[in-house]
Amino acid sequence: MPLIPEEPQIHESVPGPRATSAAGRTAPTPRPVPGPGPRPAPPRGAPAASARPGKPGPAAPPRGPVAAPPAQRTGSPQPPAGETGTAGAQLQLIPAPAAGAIDAADEAVDLLLDSGRAPGEILVLTTGETHPWAAHELSFGEASYWAQHDAADDVFYADADAERATGRPVVVVAVNGDTDEVTARALPSAMARAGALLIVCGDPQRINTVLGAGV
Repeated sequence: MPLIPEEPQIHESVPGPRATSAAGRTAPTPRPVPGPGPRPAPPRGAPAASARPGKPGPAAPPRGPVAAPPAQRTGSPQPPAGETGTAGAQLQLIPAPAAGAIDAADEAVDLLLDSGRAPGEILVLTTGETHPWAAHELSFGEASYWAQHDAADDVFYADADAERATGRPVVVVAVNGDTDEVTARALPSAMARAGALLIVCGDPQRINTVLGAGV
């Protein structure tokens, strides 16, 4: 049976008013002071850091200790579940081109966190190019990278064929490239890793064809 694409609703917070001085004038925006200091925590664990990591550029995003997940976040609903997979997990398909599959996966993660999911319950897999956050963490060495996986206290990003990436309650797959053969292996593997919910972000026609479900 073909997978039915669903569009998640992304809710954005509205910034509050800027602080004003005693004279009623708008206070100047604080500017960062250059110099050494502790690295801030990755964006997934902190409630104020809703922005997902972008593509790595000349300056890589900083690393730091993982912050504890916010308690009972109920800002927006969890993405709706679709069909039931063979492993008992719910299956949802989010339409996206290969070039936009990572962005769609990041938006799904933001929605899951807003619904109250703990960061450590989410695994994000890519079938093509490595997620920018995984590439950044791997730049510090595989020991540090897999230590974060084993700690299971933050969202973890890995390639779909990474056998060491174990299952979590929620698995998000970005079908962002590579061959149909790779995708055909990655999706059943991701379903086996998903305990409660599997979200697949990609081209619905390609995914259904690869899975042999028809168009």
